[in-house]
Amino acid sequence: QVQLVESGGGLVQPGGSLTLSCTASGSIFSLHAMAWFRQAPGKERELVASRNSGGGTNYADSVRGRFTISRYNAANTVHLQMNSLKPEDTAVYFCNVYVTTQLQQRNAYWGQGTQVTVSS
Repeated sequence: QVQLVESGGGLVQPGGSLTLSCTASGSIFSLHAMAWFRQAPGKERELVASRNSGGGTNYADSVRGRFTISRYNAANTVHLQMNSLKPEDTAVYFCNVYVTTQLQQRNAYWGQGTQVTVSS
């Protein structure tokens, strides 16, 4: 099994910044894509940003230029630096990883979610 531990959520004023972190551990043979999704009340979960093992990144149009995803392969960690936050960024943010396990199985795993609230 693979475990994900997220941290860094909280309450921030509009225009402020937060950094989310997610560390994967457990039966990991190879870690492929790492990503952040978010889900606001009454809305579907959506991709915020992703980064593959080759360094390629993908961002939602709504966050491009404000958010930056980075990963540190040696520590199986991914960060999401969020700047110029807006009230519409309020959501539960979920870490997602796609791995090959020690049993040579490819699976996706989700973190438990961390709340980000942008409000004055």
